[in-house]
Amino acid sequence: MENLKIDHVKLDDVVQLQNIGRQTFTETFSAVNTEENMAKYIEVSFSLGTLAAELSNKLSQFYFAVLDGEVIGYLKLNFGQAQTEIKDNNALEIERIYVSKEFQGKKVGQLLYNKAIQIAQQVGVNHVWLGVWEKNHKAISFYKKNGFMEFDRHIFKLGTDDQIDIMMKNVLKNE
Repeated sequence: MENLKIDHVKLDDVVQLQNIGRQTFTETFSAVNTEENMAKYIEVSFSLGTLAAELSNKLSQFYFAVLDGEVIGYLKLNFGQAQTEIKDNNALEIERIYVSKEFQGKKVGQLLYNKAIQIAQQVGVNHVWLGVWEKNHKAISFYKKNGFMEFDRHIFKLGTDDQIDIMMKNVLKNE
């Protein structure tokens, strides 16, 4: 993966973001959710309008993992009031880390995660937090390996299905 680059996503990249977002979300969750719930979620969350608004929010940042010119994954970070749950100026939310199935297990997710931690340290937040579906054992294991601990739970709505997300955080410096 020495040719892998982490690039900041700009508004002009919205179609590429939509493509990788839809692809990776479908690869990750379609086998364990109904087609209707997947379609409903993807239609809203990965519409060009929704993604353009997220890209335009100065308190959110997106990064692509690019290998030989191909986008193979992405990262979304939220600061301050852009955070989905905890609106803490001393925290950073990792809202999304997704890697295309073909490149999972090749350290791409780790590189995206490392980028998130680098940014968190640059801006001086106390902790990084995220929500991860309770049935996504692979992701939970990844975050635990990287120092995250469970601190709460919340509901994530996928179409009409209320799912439980485990909220996890990694304390970077004492609060």
